[in-house]
Amino acid sequence: MFAKAKYREPLSQRDGALFLTDGGIETTLIFQDGFDLPYFAAFDLLRDAKGRAALMRYYERYIAIAKADRMGFVLESPTWRARAD
Repeated sequence: MFAKAKYREPLSQRDGALFLTDGGIETTLIFQDGFDLPYFAAFDLLRDAKGRAALMRYYERYIAIAKADRMGFVLESPTWRARAD
């Protein structure tokens, strides 16, 4: 018999609370921030300080909205197109 996981019940996502999620990281970075993202891949920005700063600014916009409205924020990863090779 398996023990029930202790962390599954108190997750705030399961209590009906509202959460904010971002609205298209690659689209924003290309069309609003002027980045060239080969193959629509934002993970390339993780390679240098300028790219990481751009990602931070992107997330901080949404975090500010979530904080102002006292809700959680589901963070999208810039790595959905990344592969080890």
